[in-house]
Amino acid sequence: MNITVHHRPYPLSKSPHFPSIPPKPSKPYHFPCPLPSTHHKPTCSISISSPSTSARQVLPSKLSNKQLIAAIRDANDAESAFRVFDSASKKSSFRPTKSVYEELIRKLGNEGAFGLLERVLDRMKMDDTGISEGIFGILVEGYARLGLFDEVVGVIDMVEKGFGVECGIRMYNMVLSVLVDGNKLSLVEAVHSMMINKGVKFDVTTYNILVKALCKAHQIRAALLMLEEMETHGLWPDETTYTTIMQGYIEEGNMDGALRVSDQMVGAGCNPTNVSINVLVNGFCKEIKMDEALAFVEKMSAQGFRPDLYTHNTLLDGFCKAGHVNRALEVLGLMAREGMKPDVVTYNTLISGLCKMGEIDEAMEVVELMISRGIAPTNVTYNTLISVMCKDDQVEEATEYVRSLTEKGFLADVCTYNSLMDGLCSSKKHKLAFELFDEMKSKGCKPDEFTYNILIGSLRQMIDEAEDIFYQMELQGVAKSDVTYNALIEGLCKSERVDDAFEIMNKMITDGVKPDKFTYNSLLTHYCRVGDIQRASELLQTMSSNGCEPDVVTYGTLIWGLCKSRRVDTAYKLLKSMVMQGMVPTPKAYNPVIQGLFKRRGWEVAMALFREMMEKGDPPNSVTYKIVFQGLCSSGGPIGEAVDFAVEMLEKGIVPESSTFMMLADGLLSLSMEGTLIKLVNMIMTNAIFRDNEVSTIKGLLGTRKFKDALYAVNSVLDQTTRNFTEERRWVRSR
Repeated sequence: MNITVHHRPYPLSKSPHFPSIPPKPSKPYHFPCPLPSTHHKPTCSISISSPSTSARQVLPSKLSNKQLIAAIRDANDAESAFRVFDSASKKSSFRPTKSVYEELIRKLGNEGAFGLLERVLDRMKMDDTGISEGIFGILVEGYARLGLFDEVVGVIDMVEKGFGVECGIRMYNMVLSVLVDGNKLSLVEAVHSMMINKGVKFDVTTYNILVKALCKAHQIRAALLMLEEMETHGLWPDETTYTTIMQGYIEEGNMDGALRVSDQMVGAGCNPTNVSINVLVNGFCKEIKMDEALAFVEKMSAQGFRPDLYTHNTLLDGFCKAGHVNRALEVLGLMAREGMKPDVVTYNTLISGLCKMGEIDEAMEVVELMISRGIAPTNVTYNTLISVMCKDDQVEEATEYVRSLTEKGFLADVCTYNSLMDGLCSSKKHKLAFELFDEMKSKGCKPDEFTYNILIGSLRQMIDEAEDIFYQMELQGVAKSDVTYNALIEGLCKSERVDDAFEIMNKMITDGVKPDKFTYNSLLTHYCRVGDIQRASELLQTMSSNGCEPDVVTYGTLIWGLCKSRRVDTAYKLLKSMVMQGMVPTPKAYNPVIQGLFKRRGWEVAMALFREMMEKGDPPNSVTYKIVFQGLCSSGGPIGEAVDFAVEMLEKGIVPESSTFMMLADGLLSLSMEGTLIKLVNMIMTNAIFRDNEVSTIKGLLGTRKFKDALYAVNSVLDQTTRNFTEERRWVRSR
């Protein structure tokens, strides 16, 4: 796709050239079918009163345009506003002005009532009322607000063919601007081509919008070339032009490039203002280069720059993200000394930083501080606190906090409910979560995608309930993402309902959501768990053919499945293939192969793979060491190799399992290697959790050569440690 400015191409993306916009019928021109009003978002509260229905307005017999505009503006909704206009229009003596039409179209456009708006436009044609830039802008913004970007472009054709008005550069700029903001770069190209074909002369604003489009498409070089193009047509880049390119470099993580453009701007005689300076300050902070940010502010201050509220908020945010909350507090103190009043963004940023550091009490104190200084906390303020409390396993405290806030007039929104439900689900309090879900809906707060994802994700072990939630999303028309589908597919696979999982994946594809590695890995795990390696291999091929490349987890799962089916040699070859492809296998891939090699091909091959793992893979975990130690003790290898490995794992703080160690201990005693045994027992007591009295008892038994009794005591402690660890792990997994 190309943006061509006066015959010079500037590629926006790698996609093929977009087709031209289809021509619209000349007369009569009709808008799309009436659309429902979507701009109103339901207010969420603990108690919501029903809105009163607007009464029909009775208009006076003589009504001025000024009075009509006021009546339209005061109407409760689009239909009421249209009735007011329609009633006035039926009076033979009344002729609406452009201002009346503009006010009515604004009202209808804001509410997405395009069916009524079409009737108004037809009336304008009958009255031969020309269309203004204001009305054009309202139509463009109305469609853009609803994401109807093809219709945005269609407004140009409607105005020119329906009203016979030639669109000027300001109108085109309005269209280009909303298309760029909506990231509809292909339509930007289409409108750009239209403008060139019609001979529309660009101004600086046009170029600035196109430069922004190129930067969004990561075409910084093309944006720089456009600066040269401007100058050849007698137009000079302004601060907005340069600042847009600076921002483009910053988004690419190229701070040096942004600084070069800043120097270029100054060299061109365009002096920086707070806008461009703050963009660079934000760039330093985004890369967590706080020392450079402060040095830059000091440098620019020496040249006359006066840091404003945005500057201070940016620095404060940077320090919080860097984990330096104390320095952020220093910025707050500096603002007070300079007489600069912090705003809600300042306090919210600081509260967020404190919450991320786990300093909830301090964050609460900041809330009290902002209230004492006359700054009203917003839902963002309170939701930040509620979210971190729920994540910190303080759901009951968070719920009580919400109740106390509600008594003070706080209106809980969807984010509030989501945080509480997420906390309840994480605590396995599903019944309370569903009660809150029902309360949320009864209070008029519409659940969003995240609400449903939280519930479905937490119900993987309660798959019937998860399916009910999924189909509620269907009925409510809530968009479903890959997160939604993957959670349900994983739950179905764990419930051995793989056919249903495939049905959901097919629906996922039909709904335009592409299956990803998480989707395929869930299905692959199921087949490997049940030992169906044939289906697992076929799924792997399907995954690759659909453009989803297998990752380390995918291969690790298949290797585990192969070993489980006693196909260790095939798993070994696949593991080697991963390494040759430059992948870094995890212990999940290595562990089953090492374990299988000990059983099937001897300790030498298994140990060679373990040493290779240490060089080329992720570091071995405690499970790896225990597998190797058990393999050495049970495979008939040299006892010296097992002793050396026991020392190696104990030096890393990994304690062997009691049953395996007893095997080695018996071997050492049979070979009269009591000294080695005593050394290993002492190392175990150092690394494991032994009480002082237990250590004294065991050392006493060893000293009197009562080795069997000493080993029995060691074994008892290790068994208890293992049981405690297992219970703790089971508790963690249940969370």
